[in-house]
Formats: sequence, structure tokens, C-alpha cells
Amino acid sequence: MLDENGLQLSWDDIANEEKSNPKEIKRKAPDGVSTTDLVFSAYVAENAPVFKNILALHVPTNSIVADVTYGKGAFWKEVPKDSYILYATDLKTGVDFSHLPYDNESIDCVVLDPPYMEGLLRRKENHMAGSGKFSAFRDSYSNGKATDYSEGKPKYHDAVLDLYFKAAKEATRVLKKNGVFIVKCQDEVSANKQRLTHVELINEYEKMGYYCKDLFVVVRTNKPSISRMVKQQHARKNHSYFLVFIKKEKRKKG
Repeated sequence: MLDENGLQLSWDDIANEEKSNPKEIKRKAPDGVSTTDLVFSAYVAENAPVFKNILALHVPTNSIVADVTYGKGAFWKEVPKDSYILYATDLKTGVDFSHLPYDNESIDCVVLDPPYMEGLLRRKENHMAGSGKFSAFRDSYSNGKATDYSEGKPKYHDAVLDLYFKAAKEATRVLKKNGVFIVKCQDEVSANKQRLTHVELINEYEKMGYYCKDLFVVVRTNKPSISRMVKQQHARKNHSYFLVFIKKEKRKKG
């Protein structure tokens, strides 16, 4: 601020001026209102209410959303119908998320939730590993095929990451510029080694041209248990993540 002679005033001079002439100093009132009605980053909840909040925050209504692992539509239970133009596909509908039937840059948002624990991809005798809710998960998302462990193919946790990377490559093709990529994942311990899946995905996706705009933590509402344990080596995972990525525009060279 300058005085009447055009000289710069110090902060003390400004403070004194405000005290002596309070009506002459006009302050611009900030926009917005005070509220606690906010979207938060962590929830003890099921997936559906969290997913609804993510869409409300990051995906405008009437957008074209391709849920490429739709299954039984668990994510969409609390999303008002007709809010979005939904393309609901999965392997059971004959659509592989690594080969989507959409034109280049035609989709506003892609939603991905593949089998994110390596045990779901292993075969035990004549059936896939896991039981209970895992069985229901495979019924929704899997075509029943086990991981191909032939020479040169990714194994165990790396087989899980391979699914995510292939899906991201195809999402890059179909997403519009600045399109939204919503990804569900969970960290896991594989071969007694901690694998922070959400970190691995963020790092790799950034190389592919994505920006991680947001991260949501979903904590299980029930307490996980184990039938047999000799000694616990790692903290048991009772949370998963929704990662929200934005497809960055490629800068033109020159």
C-alpha cells in the first residue's frame, strides 16, 4: 500500500491507518460458507457410500463412466440412477478390461476393481484358492482362469500388478483428456514381503501419464480373523484404497 505521496507503507503504518480510519479501509469478504458437510479421505464403511462421494467430488453428473469390473454393481448401490451414462462390463459380459470396445478418448471416467490379492489368482487342485467372500468375489469378477505361470510370465503379486498395468494402458486409450481413472486396490504381504500396492500403482501410473489427484482409505466394518497362526509377522490389512487419477494432457513438443 502507498501513502498520499506515493511512498510504500510498512505493515505498522498500515495497521495504524486501519485503527485511525477503520471505515476507509475496505476488506473483501472471502467467498464461500462455513460447513462441515465435506468429503473426507478416510471412512469406516462399505465401498458403496465412499464410491458415491468420490463420484460426487470428481466426476460431473451425466458423464460417461465405464465400470470395467462391474460384477454385481456393488459400488453403484447408493449412486442415484440416471446420474451417469454407465457402461457396465466385466469378463462375464465378454469384455476384457485390457481390450475395451470403446473409441479413443471417448470416455469421461473409467472404474477399475480387479482381483487385488494374489491368492485369488492361484489354483488349488481343481479350484481357485480362497473361500467365503473370496468365492463371491471371483463369481463377480473372474472368468475362473488361474495365473499363467509359464516361463517369463509375472507370478504371485507381480501377476496382480500386471492386471492393473494392462488395464491402465487401455484406460489411457479410451479416456478423454483430463479423464478420471478410479482404481480400487489393497496392499498385501506376498512371499513374506510387504508389497504396498497403492504406492506401486501410483509410481507406475505416473510414468504412464497419470496424476494421482486423490486417495481414499476404506476401513473394514468387521474384524478380520485367521483360522491358524503360529506367530504374526506383519500387521493384518483391514483397509483398502480408492485411488483417483487424472489423465494428463500431453504437452506438444516445440
